[in-house]
Amino acid sequence: MNYIVYCLDHDGMVDTRLAHYDAHKAYLATLPVKTLISGPLVADDDKTMIGSFFLYESESIEAVRNFAKEDPFNKVGIWKTMEVRPFLKRVDNR
Repeated sequence: MNYIVYCLDHDGMVDTRLAHYDAHKAYLATLPVKTLISGPLVADDDKTMIGSFFLYESESIEAVRNFAKEDPFNKVGIWKTMEVRPFLKRVDNR
């Protein structure tokens, strides 16, 4: 099953994000979930990072919730909100 994780940062977290980026990126390569797509959400200026978006593949929503909770970005307090939702892919034009 696929799951979307949508996170919004606390204000002023760009420098903190950059400081923890390598740990975050390494974490995304670990199991038990598979990262299909990930990247930062940006402000209307199209460059200032304000959050994170993930598309994961996993056996359960609980595994995705636990994985997101343990993400270095979450552990250092970057994310203000985190939503996890099941996702049914209907179209994939890649």
